[in-house]
Amino acid sequence: MSARRQFLQHSALLGSGLALACFLPTRGDTLPRVRKPVPAPLPPGAGPGLQPHVLLRIDTQGHITLVSKLPEMGQGVKTSLPMLIAEELEADWRAVQVVQADFDAAYGPQTAGGSQSVPQHFDAFLRLGAMARTVLLQAAADTWQVPVSACHAKLSVVHHAPSGRQLRYGELAARADQLPLPDAASVVLKPAAARSLLGTRVPGVDNAAIVTGQRLFGIDIALPGMLHACCVKAPAFGARVRQANLDEVKRQPGVRDAFVIDQEAAGQDLQGLMPGVAIVAESTWAAQRARRALRVVWDEGPHLAVTREHWPEHLRQAQAWFDDASAASATTTAHTVRRDGDVAQALAQAAHRAEATYQHPFLPHATLEPQNATAWWQGGRIELWAPTQHPAGGVNRVARLLGIAPRKVTLHLTRCGGGFGRRLGADYLLEAAAIARRVNAPVKLTWSREDDTQHDHYRAGGMHRLRGGVDAQGRLIAWEQRAVGFANPAQRDGSGPLEPGPGTLLGGDEFPAGLVPHGLWLQHTRATGVPLGAWRSPGSNVFAWVSQSFLDELAHAAGQDPLAFRLGLLKGTSNSTSNSAHAQRQRTVLQTAAQAAGWGTALPTAPGLRRGRGIASHSSQGGHAAMVVDITVDAEGQLRVDRVVAAVDVGAQIVNLSGAEQQVQGAVVDGLSALWHQGLDIDAGRIVQSNFHDLRLLRLPEAPARIDVHFVRSQHPSTGLGEPALPPVAPAVCNAIFAATGVRIRDWPLARTSLIGCGNPHRAPPLASSSSSPWVMASSRWCR
Repeated sequence: MSARRQFLQHSALLGSGLALACFLPTRGDTLPRVRKPVPAPLPPGAGPGLQPHVLLRIDTQGHITLVSKLPEMGQGVKTSLPMLIAEELEADWRAVQVVQADFDAAYGPQTAGGSQSVPQHFDAFLRLGAMARTVLLQAAADTWQVPVSACHAKLSVVHHAPSGRQLRYGELAARADQLPLPDAASVVLKPAAARSLLGTRVPGVDNAAIVTGQRLFGIDIALPGMLHACCVKAPAFGARVRQANLDEVKRQPGVRDAFVIDQEAAGQDLQGLMPGVAIVAESTWAAQRARRALRVVWDEGPHLAVTREHWPEHLRQAQAWFDDASAASATTTAHTVRRDGDVAQALAQAAHRAEATYQHPFLPHATLEPQNATAWWQGGRIELWAPTQHPAGGVNRVARLLGIAPRKVTLHLTRCGGGFGRRLGADYLLEAAAIARRVNAPVKLTWSREDDTQHDHYRAGGMHRLRGGVDAQGRLIAWEQRAVGFANPAQRDGSGPLEPGPGTLLGGDEFPAGLVPHGLWLQHTRATGVPLGAWRSPGSNVFAWVSQSFLDELAHAAGQDPLAFRLGLLKGTSNSTSNSAHAQRQRTVLQTAAQAAGWGTALPTAPGLRRGRGIASHSSQGGHAAMVVDITVDAEGQLRVDRVVAAVDVGAQIVNLSGAEQQVQGAVVDGLSALWHQGLDIDAGRIVQSNFHDLRLLRLPEAPARIDVHFVRSQHPSTGLGEPALPPVAPAVCNAIFAATGVRIRDWPLARTSLIGCGNPHRAPPLASSSSSPWVMASSRWCR
C-alpha cells in the first residue's frame, strides 16, 4: 500500500487536527473530495518520488514542493505554514519551493480570517512533516540494513552516524513512497528547544517576485483574448437602475457591450451582486473612459434616510434608550447581555464615579488592491481567478447565481493585495461571473478606487454609554455598559429580520465582565441599509477602545496610576471563564510593555510641546497584546506619535519572527490610520468619501518614529497574530493624548478633533525619552 493511501486512512485519527485542517469540507461546501497532484511541474529528469499528502512532494532529485492551501493576503501564511512542515521534515529550506493551491476540496477548509491559520494548522502540519521524515528515515535504514534508531535527518539528508554514510532525500524518495506511514498521533515531535527553523527570520517566499513585478495578484491576471469590464453600481444602498443611455455607451471607442444588471438578476442580498450597469471593453482604459459617458436614472431604493444628518436623531433615540431600556422601537432590538450583582447600588456607594459616551464611525477596508476578478464562462462551466479570503463561499455563491453545480466552478487563488475581512465577501466574484456569462471570452473586472470605497462591506458604527464606580480602596466595583450597534435587514429592500454585522454585538464575557463584582451589559441594535462586514479584529477593534479608554477615565477619577489600576483589576477573581483565563496573560503583557517603555520615568519636553504616554491592553482571537504609546502635541495642536512599545503573547512558539514582527508593526499603522483619519460620512443612503484625497490613510511622516515589538513566550498553544495586536492601538493613543492635553477622545477620527490650547489638568506619571530617529522598526525579541 502506498504512503499516500496510508495517510488518508491514518488522517482520521487526527480528529480536530490534520483531518479538520486539510480534509473536512466546510459547512455548505458541496464539492466532492478529490485527489490531485501537487500543483507544480516536476523538474526535467525528476521522478515523482515521495508524495504522502496533497501538500507535500519530494521528487527524486531532492526538490521539495510544499503547497500553501490558504489565501495569502500579506499575513504571511504562504511562508509560515510551510515552515511548520519543513521544521519536522528536517528540510533544507533553501531547497523548498512553495506553490499556491487553487480552491479544491482535497485541501479541506481554505478560508483565511480570524487569525485562525496558525492555531488550526500548527500541530497538524508539524505532524505531517514528522510522518514524512519517519518514512525517509526508515527508507534509509532499510537501504543500509541498520536500525532506524541509528539514523537521523538534517537539512534534507539522512545520516548514519556510526558509519558516516548519508543519503539525500531525493535518493530515498521513491523507496519511502512505498512504505506505510506511521499513525499521525504516534509520531514524536521534536522538543521546542530543538527546532531550528521556527522562530527565526525567514523572508517571505514571494518577496523576490513582488519586488521584481511578477504577476501574483488578481489584478495582474492576463489571458489571451481577455476583455476588460467595469460596473457602475447603484450609488445608494438598495437602489436599482431605472434607465440608462446604453446605446451611447456602446458607441464609445473600444466598447464591446454595455448592459444592465437588474434587481431580478442581482437578488435581494445587500452584500451580494449589486444592480448596476456593466461595461465591457477591449482595455481597462476604454471601459473607464466609456463610463464617463454613462448616464443613469436610479430608483433610489428604501435607504435614503441613512445619512449623517440623521446621526443626531440616532443619538437622541439611543440616549432615550440608555435612560429607559424599554424605549426600543419596532426597527430596533434591545436585550440584556449580562448582569452581575447590583450595579445601581454599587454606583451609589462608590467613592469615585465616572460616566462617558463613546461614538465610533463606519469604516472602510481600503485594501491597496481594489476588488477584482477574472472570469471565463464556457460550455456551462466557469473558471475564475480572484483574490479572496473565502474560496468555498465564493464558489458556492457563484454556482447559485449561475444555476450550476459547484463542481462546475473552478477558482484559482491569487495573492490578495490586502484583505482585513473585505475579501470574505463574494460580491465582486458574482459581478465578474454575471458579466462573463454574457461575454464569449475571458473578462477581467476591475473596480476603481471609488467603487472600492463606496461599495464596501463596512465596519459598523455605533455608540456606548458607560458608568463605573471605584471604592475607597481603589477597586473597580461597578461597570455599566449600554451599547448601540447597527444591523442589516435580511433583504435589500429593507425587509426581513435584522442581521447584525460581524463584531457589532457585545458578548457575555466582554472585558471586564467577571472581573468586577457588579456589572451590567445591555445591547441595542438599530437597522441600517449600509452593508456591514468583518473588519480587522471584529468587535475587539471597537470594544477595546471603549473599555480601555473608560478604564483610564476611572483610574484618573480615583487618582490612580493607569497601569497600577489595570494590574489591580486583573488580580481579581473572575466568574467569567474567558477573562479569568486571560487575566494573568494580560498582566504579563502589560508589565512587559510598561517596563520596556520606561513607565514611571519622565518624558523630555520643550517649550510649546506637550508630551504624554498612554497604555492599553486587550485579548482577542486567542492572543494578548499591550501597548504603550508616547505622543507629542505641538502649539498648533498637531499630533505626533513618537514611539509605540508593543508586548504580545500568542503562545509558545512564534513561527516566523520576521513575519510576526511585521504583523504587529502593520497592526500599529493600520490602527493609527483608522483612528487618525478614517470615518465615513453617509448622505442619502450613499458614502460621501470616494478616494484617498478625502479618505486619508496614514502617511509616512505621520507614522511612529519607532515601533518596538516584544514577544512574550507562554506555555499556551500558538495562535494567530494578524488581529490581536490591533485593538490596543487606539485606546493607548487616546490615553496618551489625555495624559498630554487633558482632552478625552470619545469619537473618531482624530483629524476632526482640535487639540489646540488644551489644558493638562490630569497628567500621567512622568515618562521616559523615546527615540527621535525617523521610521525605525526596532528589533523584536522574546521575553523569557
